[in-house]
Amino acid sequence: MNAPGVVAQVAPVLGFLLAITVVAEVAQLAGVFDALGVLAARLGRGRVLFMWLWVVLVACVATIVLSLDTTAVLLTPVVLAAARRLGIAPLPFAMTTVWLANTASLLLPVSNLTNLLAVYHLEGGVRVYTAVSWRPALAAIVVTVAMLWWLHRRALRGTYAVPVYEPPPDRVLFGAAAAVCAALGPAFALGAPPWVAATAAAVVLVGALAVRQPRRLREVVMPWRMVLILAAVFAAVQVALGLGLEGVLREVAGAGTAPSDLLRLAGVGALASNGVNNLPAYLALEPAATGEPVRLMALLIGVGVAPLVTLWASLATLLWRERCARAGLRIDARRFAVHGLILAVPATVIAVLVL
Repeated sequence: MNAPGVVAQVAPVLGFLLAITVVAEVAQLAGVFDALGVLAARLGRGRVLFMWLWVVLVACVATIVLSLDTTAVLLTPVVLAAARRLGIAPLPFAMTTVWLANTASLLLPVSNLTNLLAVYHLEGGVRVYTAVSWRPALAAIVVTVAMLWWLHRRALRGTYAVPVYEPPPDRVLFGAAAAVCAALGPAFALGAPPWVAATAAAVVLVGALAVRQPRRLREVVMPWRMVLILAAVFAAVQVALGLGLEGVLREVAGAGTAPSDLLRLAGVGALASNGVNNLPAYLALEPAATGEPVRLMALLIGVGVAPLVTLWASLATLLWRERCARAGLRIDARRFAVHGLILAVPATVIAVLVL
């Protein structure tokens, strides 16, 4: 791909990342995520299993609509704090957020940065993307939820005292943030350009925050460092592809759309993601997948569903581990890898086969 093509593909992705981060930050300041944690506890009616199922739903919706990084960064501390406050084991809830942040990130282009990069190559845009993605997305979520329950079924037994609902300090700001977040899902699903919809949402919420609580504007953290790192990764991968890496990877990833071909491509993406990181893995393998929507989706499954084994396989997992550490929850890398492998293999294979 030439330089103008790379810019045309990458610029909307970085713009979306900045805008959706602002939306998520303002929503957190407005108390939307805290309210979701309390709501899950109240809807659970004192049963740990029922509360966990509501957290599963919240994690899926947050990942699909606001991206996997939102679930990893903003939802994780909320559910960990809620678990500790209610006297519930926090690990099942921590694993729920990180696993679903990855495996629930297939359905919409906005759910994952790799999806946004991929939709650039689909002539039908969001419509064609969702037509190909919904089956593997649903399969990956079902397998993940089943595996989470099986591994943590003992910790998910028992009861807790239902917390009392406390209204948000600023109901107007809370209502605005909740309404904007709820509107983003339909906007993305209906085909609105992700960076346009996210930018409009960010402008509305920053305006609302400026009117209601102007002093808190300084608390909105912009991911400039992440944007610079991603820009550097894009540039480095393009240079490597131009120096001959593209030919090597095309040979390794194969061609064709038979189940075996798709599994091969997804497997290469999975190995590259867990070995290095899913974003450079996608960028490097993208030339071997473009031209066929099902091959592109197979690659997205490999770099989206499978990065569950190493802690550096996705940016969301790195951010999640940091949030767990801040909350006082230690994550054992060996146990994380073993359990991740137990999920990654069947989730990836089943998601590819339903293509």
